[in-house]
Amino acid sequence: MVLSGRPTSSSTLPSLVVRMYRHAMIADDSRLLVTTGTGYGTALACARLGDHRVTSVDVDADLVKRAGDRLAEIGEHPRLEVCDITGDLPGKYDRIVATVSVRPVPVSWLRALRPGGRLVTTLSGTGLILTADASEDGGATGQIEWDRAGFMRTRHGDTYGPPADLGQEATEGDGEEVSTSRYPLLYPPDAWDVISMLELQVAGVDYRIRQDGDARTVWLLHPDGSWARATAAGFLDSPTVHQSGPRRLWDALEKIRHRLNREGGLPVYGAQVRIDPDGVLTLSRGSWSMTVN
Repeated sequence: MVLSGRPTSSSTLPSLVVRMYRHAMIADDSRLLVTTGTGYGTALACARLGDHRVTSVDVDADLVKRAGDRLAEIGEHPRLEVCDITGDLPGKYDRIVATVSVRPVPVSWLRALRPGGRLVTTLSGTGLILTADASEDGGATGQIEWDRAGFMRTRHGDTYGPPADLGQEATEGDGEEVSTSRYPLLYPPDAWDVISMLELQVAGVDYRIRQDGDARTVWLLHPDGSWARATAAGFLDSPTVHQSGPRRLWDALEKIRHRLNREGGLPVYGAQVRIDPDGVLTLSRGSWSMTVN
């Protein structure tokens, strides 16, 4: 039996760090703000620009110290700061590259970007890479890249909060509604576009999966108490779905799958991005648009 939960830390794939920097279109004279983590991405930035042009931040003081020690061993001495990246930033920059995910894009980033500056990040709970260039009104415009990436959500203290409680009712109860899905069972984190669309519509969903032989069960859990449980005996069997709480999470997932089947794709990748000076984020593509709070 395999039961998944929420990770509490991660190490970014080296090639993904490089891809994020490519999306940033770093110039030789760029002043760059990056997130620290292990310090690997900071080392790459220093090699590209020289350490005097790099500022690296993290909310975890121990991570910053350890990264600083590693960087010093290879002769790199960028500016290292302990700070919450969603708050005030320690300077002005031509590029901001975050290998943690945010929602919404912090207003402080807009204030910290120099004219013509660019930010690169991912939206929390999605596989969406957002790139945006500073606009004259203090906002930013850009796009959701066709590339895909996912990072840990930003945290604001020493630890992340506890994962959503599965609870006995969600584990084995009937819930308020029982139905049969028309589609084979899907674990949303296995489908980048589906999980991204669902997270944009219903922020903060937590996912679990359990497998016993050919039988699989998938849970969708939300902090407001909503939950959905879908179980299928085999890969092609229609799952039985139990739902409860103020939202019907599986119904929201099914609507997205309806759209995917009807249109052959979802509009999230390639969407245009507008970030207002007050941080309001709007995505649009064709006739589709969404304000992301």
